This record gives sequence, C-alpha cells and structure tokens, in this order.
Amino acid sequence: MHLLEAHLGEVAALATAICWTMNAMAFEAAGKKVGSLSVNYIRFFIAFPLLMITAFFTRGQALPMDASSNAWLYLSLSGLIGFVLGDIFLFQALVEIGSRITLLIKSMGPPLAALAGFLLLGEQISPLGLLGMMVTMFGISLVILSRNPQEKRVRFNRPFRGIFFAFLGAVGQALGLIFSKLGMGSYNPLAATQIRIIAAFITFTVLITIWKKWPEIGRAFQDKQAIGQIAIGAFLGPFVGVTFSLVALQYAPAGVVSTLTSISPILIIPFSMGIFKEKVLPREILGALISIFGVILLFLR
Repeated sequence: MHLLEAHLGEVAALATAICWTMNAMAFEAAGKKVGSLSVNYIRFFIAFPLLMITAFFTRGQALPMDASSNAWLYLSLSGLIGFVLGDIFLFQALVEIGSRITLLIKSMGPPLAALAGFLLLGEQISPLGLLGMMVTMFGISLVILSRNPQEKRVRFNRPFRGIFFAFLGAVGQALGLIFSKLGMGSYNPLAATQIRIIAAFITFTVLITIWKKWPEIGRAFQDKQAIGQIAIGAFLGPFVGVTFSLVALQYAPAGVVSTLTSISPILIIPFSMGIFKEKVLPREILGALISIFGVILLFLR
C-alpha cells in the first residue's frame, strides 16, 4: 500500500493509458460512421451527467461552484486547448489514419509537456526519468513505425494530412495538461474535469452553429450503433480517463504523466490480436518489451 501511495501519480497515468486505448478504438469506429465533429460533441452529453452524479456522491456538489476564479480561468483554457483544438485534430486523425498511428504520434506529447512543465511550472526531471521517457518513446516508435526496404528509411505509411492532424492533436493535449496543472492545484479532479468540459461544450456549440453543422449532429443521434460506441468512448475518455489523468497530474510531473499515458500504442496490441485478429510482428513484441522497460525506469526515477 505504501508503494502504491508513493507512486499514485504513475499508477493513475497508467490507468489513463488503458482508458485512452479503448477510447481511441471506440471513437475511431464511431467517427467513421458519423464524422469526427459529431463524436467530439455528443461525447459530452454522456460524460458530463456521469461526472455530475459522481461529484454529487463523492464531494457533495454536482457542479464546480466552489472553484476559484483562477481555477475557472486555467481549466477553461485547458478545455479549449485540449478538448477543442487538440481533439478536433486528434479525432479527425483517428478517422483518416486509424487509432494505432494516431496514438503513436500522440506520444510525441511527452517532450512537449516536459518542456512546458520546465518553462511554466519549474518542474525538474531526473536523468533516469529522461532516459525512461526516451526508452518508452523508442519502444512505441518501434511498434508503430515501418521501414521501407527499398528506400531504406523509416516512414509513416499514412497520408500526411492525417499525420499532421495527429501531431497538432498531440500538441493541444500536451498544452492542455499544463494548463490543467496550473489551474487545478489541490482542487478536486472531478470538478476540474467538469470545468474543462463546460468550456469545451460551449465552444463546440458556437462552432457548430457558425459552421452550420446541426443537421450532421442530428443525423448522428439517429445512428444507434455509433451512439453506443460514443457512449463507451465517452465513459472511458472524458469521464474515467480524463479524471485519472488529472489525478496523475496532482502527484507526478507533467512530463512523466504524459509519457506514461502515451503507451497506449503498446496496450492496443493485445486488443488488435484478440478483437481484430491482427498478426503481430516480432519487431512489435520487441517494441512492447522496450517500452515496458522504459516505464520501469520511470518508476525508479
């Protein structure tokens, strides 16, 4: 129990990675049916009531009425940057290049988060922690990236547009984590998530109105299979996953949290084998082992 308490941030970050894995697969499937914007918006109708109920029973308040003005400011900015800007690009990348490549590029967030944490929060990461981050990212790259024997170079075998969207999504989520940490402090993670969702929901409502996308949203609500997939993704993402990520941020540096939450491309392998019956190459297994070693280094930081 003492070991768990000492590494509560890292454990919460690993739980977040599991949620992101299932979340990505569910949202990819739904996005291909009804579009990424509809998935982005509808997920809040499912996640927010769950957060309200949980907040009421755990902290006695269904809404974050006790948040300070500083918390509202920074957590709202976090919602705008992470949930809106970041996820608009990230969800479209899921549709265009699939969850495995998208999750890999999303793993570029750790060095960005670590740099932002150093510049904005004064956080320090030990040499062993830096080594763990590099080893983990190398393992992830080994699993997802492919080498073209003829051109003798590593490349993404996906459209550049999708790759670029995934990169922008990674930047948005990394910056969103930093603003969450600035605004949250010791504030309740559930309530902090609610503030982020409120800001994102209002922004999406305005954007959908400006872009005249309400007919598209209406059609999405009529697709029962897609709604079911969005419900699963919303439960694991904006509800469970985001809450775990905020808990992790309270107990561990942003760079370490971002690194651990980015191992989803490794976790997706057994699901690919069991659910999609995909063949896993020895190189991918080696990459998974290397990434696990990197995680161990992070725990020993």
